[in-house]
Amino acid sequence: IRGYSARTDIFVDNVRDFGGYTRDPFNLEQVEVVKGPSSDYSGRGSTGGSINLVSKSPTLGDESLVDASVGSDAFTRVTLDANRMLGESATGAARLNLMYHKQDVAGRDHVSNERWGIAPSLAFGLETDTRVTLSAFHMTQDNVPDYGIPWVPDSNVPLADYANEPAPVPFSNWYGLTARDYEKVATSMFTVKLERNLGERAVLSNVTRYGLTDRDSMITAPRFASTTGTEIRRSDEKYRDQEDDIVSNQTNLVLSLGDRLSHRVLLGMEISREGEKRYTRVPTGPDSPDTDLYAPDAGDPYLEQYVRTGTASTADSDSVAFYASDSIDVGEHWQLNGGLRWDRFALEYTPDGSPLLERTDEMLSYRAGVVYKPVERGSVYLGYGTSFNPTAETLSISTSSRQPGIADLDPEENTTLELGTKWQLVDRRLFFSAAVFRTEKVNARTQDPDDPNDLLVLDGRQRVDGIEISLAGSITERLSIFTGYTFLDSAVTESKDASEVGRQLANTPANSFNWWSKYRMNDRLELGFGAQYVDDRFNSTSNTRVAPAYWVFEASGSWQASRYVNIRLNVQNLTDEPYIDYVGGGHFIPGVGRTILLSSSFTF
Repeated sequence: IRGYSARTDIFVDNVRDFGGYTRDPFNLEQVEVVKGPSSDYSGRGSTGGSINLVSKSPTLGDESLVDASVGSDAFTRVTLDANRMLGESATGAARLNLMYHKQDVAGRDHVSNERWGIAPSLAFGLETDTRVTLSAFHMTQDNVPDYGIPWVPDSNVPLADYANEPAPVPFSNWYGLTARDYEKVATSMFTVKLERNLGERAVLSNVTRYGLTDRDSMITAPRFASTTGTEIRRSDEKYRDQEDDIVSNQTNLVLSLGDRLSHRVLLGMEISREGEKRYTRVPTGPDSPDTDLYAPDAGDPYLEQYVRTGTASTADSDSVAFYASDSIDVGEHWQLNGGLRWDRFALEYTPDGSPLLERTDEMLSYRAGVVYKPVERGSVYLGYGTSFNPTAETLSISTSSRQPGIADLDPEENTTLELGTKWQLVDRRLFFSAAVFRTEKVNARTQDPDDPNDLLVLDGRQRVDGIEISLAGSITERLSIFTGYTFLDSAVTESKDASEVGRQLANTPANSFNWWSKYRMNDRLELGFGAQYVDDRFNSTSNTRVAPAYWVFEASGSWQASRYVNIRLNVQNLTDEPYIDYVGGGHFIPGVGRTILLSSSFTF
């Protein structure tokens, strides 16, 4: 988000998510993207922003929705969303969400995804002063994973003309072994939410969650076997055999105070414990055979046969946080906002076969802002905020020779200054927003690559200057749009590696654009069209390997066959554009090819 990684800044119902798994939307009510540093309420991380996934919960009323889809590349998906009131009670309800999904990935040989999920929930006391919600979530995945296609090293002689470029092969090529590459993941979460109205101006809430993710995967990272040939070795396999768990408890008190000066106050605390256990495996046989760059054979034998050693790396972290925020209305035209959060994050990490490593960080995050509303339907705001990235935020302290001294480093600190405006147009049917911002990592980790004894220090600096513009809503009674443009000017401004200074941050396109529009032809038929543009991106701050810019187009049609039945046709990547989606160090993963989906929704 905004040029900075957010892979550890994902939340489910405001509780930090955990483990490595595919997030499926079958149980989601909405997705909230918070831009700018948000450590004042989310804790560690969130340099460029964070993502909160809001789960479906029971509501008063009886309604069910079944959605079934089939499509190209063996695509099959079925979901059920059923909500029922409990007996004659007007305050209790139950909800059940189910999902089954299976597909081959369009444009990629041998890659496939299969998963199923269930999410039941119960609510008592809806629309009363005391509300209780009990929910569970479980999803199992069985995938053939993908590390894509290798970049050509600048040392490879036969492909010297393609140095640091994508290998000159079809984007469908896959270099794994069908007998070895797999990804099996099981994720479970159990949540209890309590809410109590304390009069008309106060609400007390408490959320307790336990979660567990088991992941067992083996993925081939395609790498050239030598500098003199075009064979790809299979000996750089990446395995993850691990368990992640979390126990979290949050308590919030929301207050509405004052008359002349209206305050909306949030007071809260959070206690959580996160754990991770990574089992160690070793190969018991020789390396699997190399394969040809141009014609890889996925049916080659799997010879290594990885087995557990009986030992593991373990991590246990404890987090405690206290936070407070206030939003103050000053007259009709002004609003003041501010927030503080103090975090204590402690980790005990035991690398397999190594002594215990410990790290404790304490940090205060804050934000402040002012909003001016010249008219009822428009506002201008100015905001400033901070966030931090502890060295152990991924629940490990690296013992790699590439990161010497990292265990002794304090957190990286980040700041953002933002000026923006928001307007409601066309009788409040159309929403326009724009913002300019600067986000800086003021003490980035850095080291001298020419000094083998140099340790990591917090002497670096990274900066992203940006502009964001969005427009969403109804242009006319028949035409609606959602469109946005983002410009990001990123740079390493200070580093002990002089070659990095002035270069762009990884995976940060200068320009990106999206468009989605729907046109209602009549009461039953609706057509949609969309486009996405992503500019050139580098895979690292060395800026030697670039993923070229691309356009992707989509189209849809929706027919309301009856009050209860809707039929849709979606075409993703309409022109079957080959493009790079994920950029890695030695490889990249192509985007999904053209996919055609036919879906039906039944409401009852």
